[in-house]
Amino acid sequence: MVKFKKFESLMPKKEFLKTISALPYDVFSIDEGKSEIVKNPLSFLSVDLPLATINEETSENDPKIYEKALENFKILKERSYEKDKEKRLYLYELTMNEKSQLGLVCCLSADDYQKGIIKRHEFTRKDKEEDRTKHIEKLNAHTGPVFLAFKENEKLENLMKAESQKEPYGDFISDDGVRHRVWKVSIEKSDEIISAFKDIKNLYIADGHHRCQSALNVCLKRRAENSSYDPDAEFNYFLGVCFPQKQLNILDYNRLVKDLNSLSVNEFLEKICKKFCLQKMGDKMIKPAKKGEFSMYLEGVSYKLKIKEDFIEDDPVLSLDVSILQNNLLDPILGIKDPRTDKRIDFVGGIRGLDELEKRTREDMKVAFALYPTSMDELLKVADSGLVMPPKSTWFEPKLRSGIFIHEI
Repeated sequence: MVKFKKFESLMPKKEFLKTISALPYDVFSIDEGKSEIVKNPLSFLSVDLPLATINEETSENDPKIYEKALENFKILKERSYEKDKEKRLYLYELTMNEKSQLGLVCCLSADDYQKGIIKRHEFTRKDKEEDRTKHIEKLNAHTGPVFLAFKENEKLENLMKAESQKEPYGDFISDDGVRHRVWKVSIEKSDEIISAFKDIKNLYIADGHHRCQSALNVCLKRRAENSSYDPDAEFNYFLGVCFPQKQLNILDYNRLVKDLNSLSVNEFLEKICKKFCLQKMGDKMIKPAKKGEFSMYLEGVSYKLKIKEDFIEDDPVLSLDVSILQNNLLDPILGIKDPRTDKRIDFVGGIRGLDELEKRTREDMKVAFALYPTSMDELLKVADSGLVMPPKSTWFEPKLRSGIFIHEI
């Protein structure tokens, strides 16, 4: 059973909800963050990406970054936030392209994550993990929620849906066209939902692995500093939004490579044909139609690739399209051994479209690959097997906004 609890959220006052809410810090470069904050000085990005508000040259691990985050946080809090006077649960609905997903906002146990009750599907990077750990420590708060999924539970989903028929605390459309609605659940209904949630055996991290691991890091550090800590202390919990898995939308997560690893175009294509069926498709990229198909764009020409049956694996991880491309093309042909660290590869979320891939091949990359999206069933199968996916396997849309719910610890 998943352990979770109500909390007193720090929330923007209604009139500031749209202005303050911001996309996650890690979808912005520093320059993009600066531009966003110039356009909207109240954006929560000033707290989550404080380096974008520092004018002088600053290294990425300079302590002044986290001091600046705290300074920016205090300014926003004093002007635009108020803390709920009751411990409760909350609901957060996002609607994109007429498809809605309704999530339960709560505090989840760091112990459950450590024990594997809250399951992951990817590894974390140490540098990103350390950054968020320092950020949580300095602000004494979780400012960005972890995005999680749970398997079908009719009773819980019906309770959530019934609450969402009431007047929301906030309702706005962000600049990217996504509608966001937020509800404060009554104390009585919060307790009913908690009772229904007892049937949930596991949660699955969809997005936010680094935030989750960083929350655990802070929890363990504070326990070490105080051996007689209160098990119900807020630092033992982290901020999460839990959605029914059937409502979630995974987009493709595509690849770009800078060069052909010293191969000519003909040599490259010949090597591909050993494991893939290759078909020339014209001068525009096309979306892969099904699992096992890939779209490739090279020197203004689009190709359809289909893995040959002899190379199809049954393993939960090796059968993923991201694994098929990595193990049969990117590594053996293009020499991309570790996509986490190799500077020759870049990744583009499907939300940017195929035009972005074509554009990059004209600017700074040699070849682009579009993939068929990983499915939620594949994600759950990997997580339930205790395995992890290759990096950059899933791109969830729409993204949860930071700054709407804040859990102070």
